Amino acid sequence: MNMLQTLQPVKTTLLATLIALTLACGYSSKMTPGAMPAIATLSPSSAAAGGAAFVLTVNGTNFGTKAVVNWNGVAQTANTTYVSGGQLTVAVPAAAIATAGTITVTVTNPGTPGTGMYGSGGTLPETSRPPLDFTVN
Repeated sequence: MNMLQTLQPVKTTLLATLIALTLACGYSSKMTPGAMPAIATLSPSSAAAGGAAFVLTVNGTNFGTKAVVNWNGVAQTANTTYVSGGQLTVAVPAAAIATAGTITVTVTNPGTPGTGMYGSGGTLPETSRPPLDFTVN
């Protein structure tokens, strides 16, 4: 048996050990679920079609400091204001209530990036379920 044939099992064992240690040390960037926001009420809960711009107050629980109100699925990033863990406000422009209909309102807590060498420990974004309806009549 030559020297290369003798070292082959050693190389294979070392490679397997390195792979096992890498995975055991948290190499995978596992994200955990974030805080699930929940909406309890909207104030006001309706507006007249063609009305003026207004501020919508969203009351609920588990709102993160960077939570965003979604108006018919569109994140109102620039218009959302964090008041507390139980309240957000969003400036609704007149154009958003120009015509009658039902608007779905949800809140999203954005995810947070992981830390450390492999980015582990981050959280996933979470959006409130079920959505609440805002009526434009």
